[in-house]
Amino acid sequence: MQVSHETIYRSLFVQARAVLKKELMRHLRTARQMRQAKGRTTKSRPLGQIVDAVSIRERPAEVEDRAVPGHWEGDLLSGANNTHIVTLVERQSRFAMLIKVAGKDTASVVNALSKHVRTLPQELRRSLTWDRGKEMADHKAFTLATDVQVYFCDPRSPWQRGSNENTNGLLRQYFPKGRDLSIYSQAYLNSIALRLNQRPRQTLGFASPADKLAEVLH
Repeated sequence: MQVSHETIYRSLFVQARAVLKKELMRHLRTARQMRQAKGRTTKSRPLGQIVDAVSIRERPAEVEDRAVPGHWEGDLLSGANNTHIVTLVERQSRFAMLIKVAGKDTASVVNALSKHVRTLPQELRRSLTWDRGKEMADHKAFTLATDVQVYFCDPRSPWQRGSNENTNGLLRQYFPKGRDLSIYSQAYLNSIALRLNQRPRQTLGFASPADKLAEVLH
């Protein structure tokens, strides 16, 4: 017999009105007391009007089935004092990149993101899927600088960039909520991304994202 991870979590969180006992909580990577049902919708931040936004529903089929590398999902990981880190995940390999940004304003985010993406090989620069945050309001400038088309998720639909959401959850082990993220250098962010990229993944047949990406580039 086999028991899924969801069944195990439910059996643990049912104790004390769905609050995990403290002696068990310390063994969790995220140290999270409450667990939300898989697939449940959460309230997102207020939506901003993004001019000429292209819907995720217009993405090519090659993005959906992960058949071609170079399609990315992105978001901001937020910390204390209005500090943020850009997180990017390549859909086929689950390869992650972390980018230091000076602020959440669209100029800061787009400039840092464009500079980083331009360092990638051309075959890894195809598309970027983002949520509806105002930090990508100047998405057309990003596309002009990188030749990477940006697609925007539907409102309140974080699962549409599920690889990125999962990676952001893993990153909370290194960047807990409430911590000022401005203290971290780009070199440190690169070292944390390297840890994630060298970790074997079941979804990749227990290969690491770094190994998977290397197969594409060679």
